[in-house]
This record gives sequence, C-alpha cells and structure tokens, in this order.
Amino acid sequence: MAVWTRAGKAGPVEVLLRERWVRALAELNGEALTLTSEPLNGLPNGAERGRAAAAAAAAGSPGGARSPEPPSPPLPALPALAASPRSPPLSLPRSSPGRAPCRSPPASASASASCSSSSPPSGVRRVRVVKAEAGGLGISIKGGRENRMPVLISRIFPGLAAERCGALRLGDAILAVNGIDLRDATHDQAVQALKRAGREVLLEVKYMREATPYIKKLSLVSDLPWDGAAPQSPSLSSSEDSGSPKHCSPAKDRKVIPLKMCYAARNLSMPDLENRLIELHSPDSRNTLILRCKDSATAHSWFMAIHTNIMALLPQVLAELNAMLAAGNTPGSGREVKHVAWLAEQARLDGGRQLWRPVLMAMTEKDLLLYDCMPWNRDAWAAPCHSYPLLATRLVHSGAGQRSPCAGSDLTFATRTGTRQGIEMHVFRAETHRDLSSWTRILVQGCHSAAELIKEVSLGGILNSQEVRLQIHYENGFTISREEGGSASILFHYPFERLKMSADDGIRNLYLDFGGPEGELTLELLSCPKPVVFVLHTFLSAKVTRMGLLV
Repeated sequence: MAVWTRAGKAGPVEVLLRERWVRALAELNGEALTLTSEPLNGLPNGAERGRAAAAAAAAGSPGGARSPEPPSPPLPALPALAASPRSPPLSLPRSSPGRAPCRSPPASASASASCSSSSPPSGVRRVRVVKAEAGGLGISIKGGRENRMPVLISRIFPGLAAERCGALRLGDAILAVNGIDLRDATHDQAVQALKRAGREVLLEVKYMREATPYIKKLSLVSDLPWDGAAPQSPSLSSSEDSGSPKHCSPAKDRKVIPLKMCYAARNLSMPDLENRLIELHSPDSRNTLILRCKDSATAHSWFMAIHTNIMALLPQVLAELNAMLAAGNTPGSGREVKHVAWLAEQARLDGGRQLWRPVLMAMTEKDLLLYDCMPWNRDAWAAPCHSYPLLATRLVHSGAGQRSPCAGSDLTFATRTGTRQGIEMHVFRAETHRDLSSWTRILVQGCHSAAELIKEVSLGGILNSQEVRLQIHYENGFTISREEGGSASILFHYPFERLKMSADDGIRNLYLDFGGPEGELTLELLSCPKPVVFVLHTFLSAKVTRMGLLV
C-alpha cells in the first residue's frame, strides 16, 4: 500500500446547517477535522449585536426596555403558525372584551429585579417582571404581523430582569404587554409597547415550540449530526441556552469529526457549479458534512488535505479489520483484507438518468466486496451488498471521464464479473488520479494473485450426449474427463498454449477449439457459462503477466 503523509491545515470555511451557511474555523490534524464557530471581532456568530444591546439595555433606555434587533425579514411559514390569506397569522387565545389588565402590587424599592407568574388555561402564562433601578428588561424580539409571525422572544440577556425572573424562555410569543394586545402587532408596535411599559411589566406569553428553530442560533454541536463525534458542550443543544452571549463561547461550540473511514468527495450529493464545495460522508453513511470555501483553489487545497489524512489512516483500519476477522473465526475470515476504501458508484435511474452514490469497496485475497457502510463488526462484514470472486472479475476500463462537470473531476473505472445470471458490470469513480491508479493496480494484481492462489476450477457438463467434467488448472491447462466404474477416464487434455478459440452463447454452451482432430468442442453446462469464461481469461492474463509479456 502506498504511503500517505498526513497534512495539517487551518482556516475559515462555511458549514451547511439546516439549509443555512454558518461560518466556522476548520482545523485539520492527523486523525480529525475540528470545526469551531468562527468569532466575529472576538465574539461568536450572532453574539455581536446581542452584546452591544445588552450593554445598552444595562445602561437604561426610555421606558427601561427596548428591542435591540431590527425587524426580521419574512421567514418561511411555520407549520403551526402559518396563516391562510383570509385568516389571521395566528390562532391564539384572545383577551376577553373589556378585561382590565392584571396588576400586581408594586415591588419593594430595594429589589433589583423580581417577577411573578400565573398559568391560565390554554398554555398562556402571565409573567410580571420588575426591572432594576439601572437596567432594561433584557430581551430581544423577532417577528411581527409583517413577517406573518407572532412577536417572539429571540434572546434573553444575562444579568438583566428577564433572565433573573426565570419565567421567560426563548420561543415565548408575547401576546400582551400591560394589557396592550400584541397578537396582531407589527414589529415596531411591539418595540414601542415594550419601551413604554415602565419599570413594572406584566407580560402574557405562550411558548411556541415550532418557532424555536427560527430564533435559535445554529450550533455546530447540536445542529451538526455526526455519529462518533462526542459533543464538546451538550448544553448548547437546549433552546434556553442558545442565543445568550454567555453561552456562545467559541471554545465550546466545537465539533470534532474523526476522519477514520470517512469519505471525502466532490460533486457527489449536491451540485457545485462554482467548484467550492467539499463533501464529507460519515463511515455509517448516515450523515454528510458540506463545507464551502471562498474559491475553487482553496476548496481543492482543503479537499486534498482531508483526503490525504483519510488515506493515511487506512493501514490502521486494515490492521483492525484483519485482527477482528481473525479473532472471530468467521467463515472466510482467513482471507486477508488487502484494501478497503470509499468510491462513488454509478447508478442508473428510470428514464436513463444517472447519479453517483457512495460505496465502500473491500478486496480480500479471493473476493471483491461492496458495502453501503463501513463494516466494523463481523456480522456486518459477513453481509456485503455484493460479493464477487476475483477469479471471475476483470477490469475493463480505467481513465478520466469525458462527461465530467469539471475537468478531471470524474476519474472512472469499470469492472465486469461473470455470474450464473450473466455479466454484472459496475462503474466506479475515484476522487484523484492517485486513487484511480491505485485501484487499477490493486484490482489487476488481485485477480492475478487469486488465480495463483486458487489454481483450479471444476464444473460438470454434457459433451456429445455424455456427462463429463471440465477442469481448468492454472498450470496444467484443460482436462475433460468422464466417470467410468468409479474412476475418471480422460477424454481430452490440452495445455493453454493449444487453445485457439473460446466462446459461449451466454445461456448454457461453452465452445473450445484446441486445433485437434476432434474440432471445436461444444460443452453444455448446467448454468450460464460466463463465470468459467471469465476464469479462463483471468488464468490467461495471469500467465501472460507472469511471463513478462504484459506489464
């Protein structure tokens, strides 16, 4: 196996999370790719305005409360919140006509912040928040009628009245402020109502779970699924913590992606017209990480570094696989795994359309195995999607594709295997020229080594209305014999050099011509002749290569 030198690299990238691009700092070491939420001027993504707003609110504002965020652009309609053109944006509990706002006794002058809450029916909560002498309410809001969204609490700042109250949470819809109905309010109307609320604020709120994804700051830890990567900060996955500056430490919002048996690819699962994307597929094929770089050259550099480190881990993977198979005494596990790596396989859909899908190819001393995920245990190893004997398999094409979207991006090779059902063909795509060259060499050498290891195949058939047995030996050539009185009677025996022609009808008949007086021999086999035809060609190719006539 070729030796790969591990690469180290660091720099800014973008990560696709929930159909949104999030900036991150990527750091590549020998065995893992680490993604950290990228700071902006020393603050994490999305925290910059929040920190400034918290400072402003702490300093005080007219009425003691403000919305530090400008009106949000229109958001996609939420399943539970979307409104038809003739219906109000929300079906929320309405205040009773003429109902007087609920007042609570004034707070003690010595209290810096206090609150009380009650729980009316239908999930509506009444929360009383008393602001400190110096400080604002300490919340940010999003939504409003123009956005077809309720007025939502999108941020709660630490140390201020709303957080000290403890009765408000991200995703709460504000229905009323001091008796002023905000169900149909615009964003600006809600801001003004909060500013005029005074020191004691009585809020009617209702939690909207469906709105949480739209107000929550995306976290690399909680929003990027990846099996096998232990979260560095489990608390980031909770909606109460997200969005508050104190919970946005870039050292915590980090994802570590182990590279062992990952699949780095380009132009595979999503189009990349600008050639800036990198795809990283997990070993279990359940998760895909999409990275975007600033330009094509940067993307190529990052891809080659990640791919190189993955390939450098293959010797360790092979050692673990072979140790696992040897320890379990699995049937066939004595066959050493020679190579294993991810490729893209071409699949044909209805209508002639084509797509590429990840496939894991493993090669043992005798077989070519295809999996849809990495087989880490013996049971998974014993259940490949496809299993083909190397002796009946051959490489039929290897070279750069002519229809690739980017020059040199499609490096394909094809295999054909003779089976009892006929010929099965697979087209694979490697990611680099080095990978293509490696697989080409490994497959050809593997088929030849299997020929020298197995040496002989034998099968029954009918020749001239008599039951016979055909034996093809790697060294001794062809032998056709017939059973007579418990012993084998040899009818024909020829070395490989005497073979003038071989053919088949693809159904049952195998034709062999050795130039002898018997002429062309027609053997009717018990099944499709393709496997024996492929074995014959593998024996011939291995013998010619051994003689130095084919390099």
